[in-house]
Amino acid sequence: MAEKQSLSEVHQSVTTNQRKGWRRILAFLGPAYLVSVGYMDPGNWATDIAGGSKFGYQLIWVLLMSNLIALLLQSLSARLGIVRGLDLAQASRNTYPTWVNVPLFVLAQTAIIACDLAEIIGMAIGLNLLFGLPLIWGISITIFDTVLLLFLLNKGMRKMEAFIVSMVFIVGISFLAEMFIVQPSIVEIAKGFEPSLLGGEALYIAIGIIGATVMPHNLYLHSSLVQTRKFDRDRKGIKEALKFNFIDTAVALNLAFLVNAAILILAAAAFFKNGFHEVAEIQDAHELLTNIFGNVAPALFAIALIAAGQSSTVTGTLAGQIVMEGHLNLRIQPWLRRLITRLLAIVPAFFTILYFGDKALGGLLILSQVVLSLQLGFAIIPLIHLNSDRKEMKEFTIKPWVKVLAWLSAAVIVALNIKLVIEEISGWMAESNAWYIYVFVLPIAILVALLLAYIFIYPLLNKKTRFGNVPHGDALAIGIVEKINYEKIGITVDFSEHDRKTIRHALIQGGKDAHYYLIHVVETAVARYHGKTAMDHETQSDIDNLKKYQENLAELGYESTPQIGFGGTAKAIAEISKTNELELLVMGAHGHKGLKDLIFGTTVDAVRHKVEIPVLIVR
Repeated sequence: MAEKQSLSEVHQSVTTNQRKGWRRILAFLGPAYLVSVGYMDPGNWATDIAGGSKFGYQLIWVLLMSNLIALLLQSLSARLGIVRGLDLAQASRNTYPTWVNVPLFVLAQTAIIACDLAEIIGMAIGLNLLFGLPLIWGISITIFDTVLLLFLLNKGMRKMEAFIVSMVFIVGISFLAEMFIVQPSIVEIAKGFEPSLLGGEALYIAIGIIGATVMPHNLYLHSSLVQTRKFDRDRKGIKEALKFNFIDTAVALNLAFLVNAAILILAAAAFFKNGFHEVAEIQDAHELLTNIFGNVAPALFAIALIAAGQSSTVTGTLAGQIVMEGHLNLRIQPWLRRLITRLLAIVPAFFTILYFGDKALGGLLILSQVVLSLQLGFAIIPLIHLNSDRKEMKEFTIKPWVKVLAWLSAAVIVALNIKLVIEEISGWMAESNAWYIYVFVLPIAILVALLLAYIFIYPLLNKKTRFGNVPHGDALAIGIVEKINYEKIGITVDFSEHDRKTIRHALIQGGKDAHYYLIHVVETAVARYHGKTAMDHETQSDIDNLKKYQENLAELGYESTPQIGFGGTAKAIAEISKTNELELLVMGAHGHKGLKDLIFGTTVDAVRHKVEIPVLIVR
């Protein structure tokens, strides 16, 4: 059965086979840099500044541990995408029952909203610090980030990667300059790498640092982005792709670690050493930098903050597309999905400013990172199970020592999260005996814990891979039809129950004297970016399904040719129609009206305006 391509707009759009030497290595570099921006977003800034100002250099070891865990997990995510041609959400859907995928989607989407909340606040604070724009206006302006994303999507994968890398470069240069200004103590930095026991507020901030560093949506994103590279899918090609992607991941994440360490060191040297131990707000950090070091350091600080927010916004949107398509098989127009995610993130930011004031945004930032950390287990556990599945991964199954390290990392994260949840709920219950804690908070916490246990146990007990709930089914038998006169007829198919009716109507128009062009468009994010070079799991499956239709038609005495299009549905169908000089186009309509038509797109109407031949719409 066919599986939708992950990020089909850009799937296999970057070719690697025609390049040799260092150019070949460079062709694989890029996906990890898109992922790495999530490791230096405004949420990281908040946790790093809070940790540095309150505890000095003490939490540097937490940053290093988080980075090592991130490197391990991101390499597992890349391995899954390269070997199986599926992203983490798609593979989870094929492994777990349908009912599990719904809460997994909700949790993943919550993490993306929490991440987006951090980008909104960071961008608004950056604009406020640089131009004096009120925070409420800065938050409102972030709605228009949607336009930037769609512009970058249309420019292709390499252009998007160039934009992201330029933003990362600005952040890195800004903090490198700040290190020369604040001149931290090298000896005390070295002491910060020594592990120490954590409790109370230090634990809360440490978990925020872990959540801000090992971000769950990045695991979904990385498993999809590695599929943007086209390479030979034999043993040698996969091994080479794994090697080069590991290099990409190691370099990108270590750069992200250096940026995070620079922020924490900056806070420790500038604030902790000067007696400012309660600098949890990014605005306070900026003001104190102005008082202590003059105007250059705070300006660099604000510019880096805006760059970090913009780059993270782009990657968060792509992750949203992946989890929605992967877990739910639901594909809506990118601009609408982006707008919904952004609005869901803007509401709590607006509410916080209106009711608690501008100063409460720093606390909201740290809370968003703790939410990310709490969701981590639901992404990490399936990822380790999927990479340990010898039936699917074959010789590329992770080695026992890697598996041990991965499960240890998962255990550390889950244990810290459980400890935090118990401490927080116990604290709430001690402060207040409010009924909602017993009616809502406790039952939800118990249900989430049971779901986490189920996700861990299910693959151990059930080794069968599920292939239900795929976006479209098998090719259908067509049946007997009458003869008609068209010679070249295009038929759009989506491998749903509607195909039988659409194909029958087309065959009635042309009979056995006509030639039929079976048109299917792969419209995932990867296909939109990579176009005709996309040859992932979904594309191969769709080609196989078209061949089934072709064989079925041949048995009935009809000549046909499969035609695969990529990216924008309407544009691809129109191009195929013009290239093959079709005389009639037969399309199936699903009968969406009103809001559904807005959400799921108006393909039939768009195609009708792009072609000059008759279009037969079959309901």
